Amino acid sequence: MRENPQSPRVPSEVSTILIIDDDEINRGILNHLFCMDYAIEEAENGKQGLEAVFQNRHRICAVLLDVVMPEMSGLEVLRRLKEAGVLEHIPVFLITSEVDAAIRQGYELGAMDVISKPIVPYLVQRRVHSVVELFQARRELKYRVERQEEELLKKTREILELNQGMIESLSAAIEFRNEESGGHVRRIHDITAALLLETDFCPGLTEDEIENIALAAIMHDVGKIAIPDCVLSKPGRLTPDEFETMKTHTIQGGELLERIPQLQHHGAYRYAWDIARHHHERWDGNGYPDRLKGDAITPWAQAVSIADVYDALSCKRVYKDALPREKALEMIRSGQCGIFNPKLLDCFFEVEPRLAPLYRH
Repeated sequence: MRENPQSPRVPSEVSTILIIDDDEINRGILNHLFCMDYAIEEAENGKQGLEAVFQNRHRICAVLLDVVMPEMSGLEVLRRLKEAGVLEHIPVFLITSEVDAAIRQGYELGAMDVISKPIVPYLVQRRVHSVVELFQARRELKYRVERQEEELLKKTREILELNQGMIESLSAAIEFRNEESGGHVRRIHDITAALLLETDFCPGLTEDEIENIALAAIMHDVGKIAIPDCVLSKPGRLTPDEFETMKTHTIQGGELLERIPQLQHHGAYRYAWDIARHHHERWDGNGYPDRLKGDAITPWAQAVSIADVYDALSCKRVYKDALPREKALEMIRSGQCGIFNPKLLDCFFEVEPRLAPLYRH
């Protein structure tokens, strides 16, 4: 099984050369060559050396590997290191007096270099130093990139949280201005999310898309900021002219969102604009403002439309008391609040028992 190599936490900690050779004299020569610049670890056979690599991989900067050894050959060690993905992070130098076939096989298995016996000290030092410096530089660069990515992700999260906070604050301000009981926008968010996550009303949406739609749903009534108080907060039934004024909050909402350039870069924007304008459209074309019909109404606007009606019926408003649950459901089922997509109705009644606790006081 391929192991999952991990980058070191601090690149400078990688400063150990592992010498794997069954000949004590060879190990001594190599130790002497590199002990002034690196920490040295030794293994006297391939099996021991392989275990040392896996146990100490985050400290090892290079492996000097003999080819012919008891218990496990150097080529077998190299093969296992390649399978484990170690060679991507630790250069391995084969030390051998073998023929060309062994050298060729070593390169094919991923050896960084092949050093021939007898060893030429100056040449070996230069070759090993150069490669170790290259790997260290590459590791340091990877480390810095990862740190920069972490910082960017942190800043992105902060910006997203700030944007979401601004969206929620704006929506809550509209809710309070409308003199509705607290929690309306949060319930619309939760109902919309439940309809899209827990039913098959719109199975093609990803979880990220649903999260953006639910966030966009809380802005559905943002256009009410442009409606006069005498209409928005009127305690009784609206006159026909007043109702026409109230209906303009859908158009005003879309126009307001268009005038917030920062929001247009948010993943929720395209849903927010559509929901703000079309959450009062109805399946039979008798909604407003564009009299859209059937599938011309997006599924997210449909989901918010039924969530908004359900919440309005279930809560006390300045112009009405909260209705009993059974009465509210019957009005939705019978079309007294407008005609909804039959599939949407089925999905709504499927999930509604889990929504009802939102309205228990």
